[in-house]
Amino acid sequence: MRNRLALFGLVLTLAGAPALAADAPPTPCRLPGVEHDARCGSVSRLLDPTRADGPRIDVHYVVLPALARNKKPDPVFFFAGGPGQSAIALAGPLSRQFSRLSNRRDLVLIDQRGTGRSAALTCDTPDPAGPLRELADMAGMHERLRRCREALQALPHGDLRQYTTTIAMADADAIREALGVTQVNAVGGSYGTRAVLEYLRQFPQAVRRAVIDGVAPPDMVLPATFGPDGQAAFEALAAACGADPACNARYPALLQQWQQLLDSLPREVRVAHPVTGQPETLTLTRDIAGSMLRGPLYVPALASALPLAISEAVAGRFEALFGLGGALGGGRKEMQMAEGMHFSVVCAEDAPRLDVLPRPAPSTASAFGNTFEDLYRDTCARWPRGPVPAAFYTMPPTPAATLVLSGGADPATPPRHGERATKALGAKARHVVVPQAGHGVMGIGCMRDVLYRFIDAESDTEALAVDTACVESIPRPPAFQPVRAAAAAGSKP
Repeated sequence: MRNRLALFGLVLTLAGAPALAADAPPTPCRLPGVEHDARCGSVSRLLDPTRADGPRIDVHYVVLPALARNKKPDPVFFFAGGPGQSAIALAGPLSRQFSRLSNRRDLVLIDQRGTGRSAALTCDTPDPAGPLRELADMAGMHERLRRCREALQALPHGDLRQYTTTIAMADADAIREALGVTQVNAVGGSYGTRAVLEYLRQFPQAVRRAVIDGVAPPDMVLPATFGPDGQAAFEALAAACGADPACNARYPALLQQWQQLLDSLPREVRVAHPVTGQPETLTLTRDIAGSMLRGPLYVPALASALPLAISEAVAGRFEALFGLGGALGGGRKEMQMAEGMHFSVVCAEDAPRLDVLPRPAPSTASAFGNTFEDLYRDTCARWPRGPVPAAFYTMPPTPAATLVLSGGADPATPPRHGERATKALGAKARHVVVPQAGHGVMGIGCMRDVLYRFIDAESDTEALAVDTACVESIPRPPAFQPVRAAAAAGSKP
C-alpha cells in the first residue's frame, strides 16, 4: 500500500519461475544482511486448488533459526505488505528488528505466491533517472499495465485468478505443517495485516498470538480509501503546523497555500530532476502533485519537510516537492513490489466493492482527487478476478490474543481501520495507537520490546496487559527548517 513517485512508470519485463514436483525441506542457506545461517525451503502447491491435475508452483520460505539452545516451539510467521512485497527480501532488516524476539523463536518469512521467489508476477520498475515527463505519464502507465497483464498471462503460472489472500493463506498453513509446528505467532504489517486476519479466519487454532500493524481489513476497499485517508493525514499535518508557533510563523495557512498551488494547475514547470540534477520541463497536474504529497506522509520525518516544499512550490520552486515525492522509491530490485500480484489481489478483493461503498461527495479541495481510484478501476476492468468467499470480508472473534497497532498520522491505514478490526475481533484484541506515528509502528522506539513481551507472555491476559506507554507519547517531528533559516533563528537575541 506504499506510494512512490515511481508509480507513474512501470516499464515491463517479466520473470518466469520454475516448478518443482515435491516439497523442498529447508536446508542451510545464506541471506544478504543476515549474520547467521538460515534455512531455505519450499512447498509445492497447486496453482488452482480446485484442479488436482493442474500446474503446480513452489511457495518459498526461509527460517531464521532461534539462537537459544532451548528454543520455544511456536515460531513467528511474518507476512509482508504491498500487496506484492517479498518477505524473504526483508530478511536482513527483520533479523535485526526482531533480534530479541527471535532469540528463542524461529522467524519464518514466506514469499507469498506471486512475490519474490514464489511464482513471481513482476513488472520492471521504472528507471528513477528516467525523464520526469515519462514517469508522470498516466496514459503511458495504463498502457504499460495492459502489456504487463498480457505478458503475465502467457507464463506457466499466469492464471491471475489464483493469487488471492485466501489461497495464499492455505499455502502458509501448508508451510506450518511442513515445519511440524502446532501453532505460530502471526505478525503482519500493512497488507500483511489482511493476510494475518485471513489466516486467523481460516486456521484460528493454528495461531497462538497475532500482531497486526497498520491495519488493512478485508472490507477496507483499498483504492477508495487512498483519497480520504491521505487528505485526513495532510490536514492533521497542517493543523499541527498551525498549532506550533515556529512552524506557523514560517509557513502560515498551509492548507490555503496548497489550494493556491492546486488552483494554478495544470501548468508547465521547470525543475531539476531529483536523481540526475538535470533541469527538465513537464506539465505539472493536480494528480502528479497529489502523488508527490502522499508519499512523504507515510513517514513523519519526511512529512516534516512538506511545509517547506509546499511553500517553495507556491513560489515556483519545485525541487523540494519532487525530491520528497520520490524519496520512498528505488532500492534493490528484489525489494520492489510485484505489481502483477498486487493487482491480482486488489482487483479480486477490493475493486468489486468500489461501487457499493458509501462515500462523501468529492471535494475540489482534496489534495488527491480520484487519481488512484481511477487507475485501479481502469486496470481492474480487464484484470482476471479470482473468486473471493463472502466469509473473507468478515473478522470473527479471535481465539488468540491479538495486538492491533496504528499510527495516528498514517495516510494509508489510519486508526479508524484498526478500531473497526479490534471491535470485530472481540475481547482478546487490544488496539494501541501511536498518535504521531506514520505507516507502521513495530520498529519505533521501544515497540520491539513491547512485541517481545506480548509474544513471550505466558498467558493471553498477561500479553494483553503489556505496557505500551513508552511509544504512545512519541512526539511529531518539528517542521523542517533550511540550515540558513535555522542558523538565522538561532542568532537572534
